[in-house]
Amino acid sequence: MADASDLATEREDRDREAALAAFRDRRRLVAESQVFCLSCGGRIPEARRHAVPGTNVCGFCARQLTPLRRMGRR
Repeated sequence: MADASDLATEREDRDREAALAAFRDRRRLVAESQVFCLSCGGRIPEARRHAVPGTNVCGFCARQLTPLRRMGRR
C-alpha cells in the first residue's frame, strides 16, 4: 500500500507531465501561427503570435472582425 509520500510524489509527477504537455502544445501553436495576416496580408508581430497562439490575423484586423463574428453568433 502506498503511503502519503508516495502518493504526493505520484501527483507531482502527473502535474509536471501535464505542465510539460501544455508547454509543448503552446510552443506548437506559436509555431503554427501565421506570419502574415490572412485578412490584410500585413506582417503579424511576433509579440501577437506569442500572446495569441495559432492566430492568423493581425491585431488591427482582429479588432475589425470581432464585431462581425459577434453578429454572426446571434
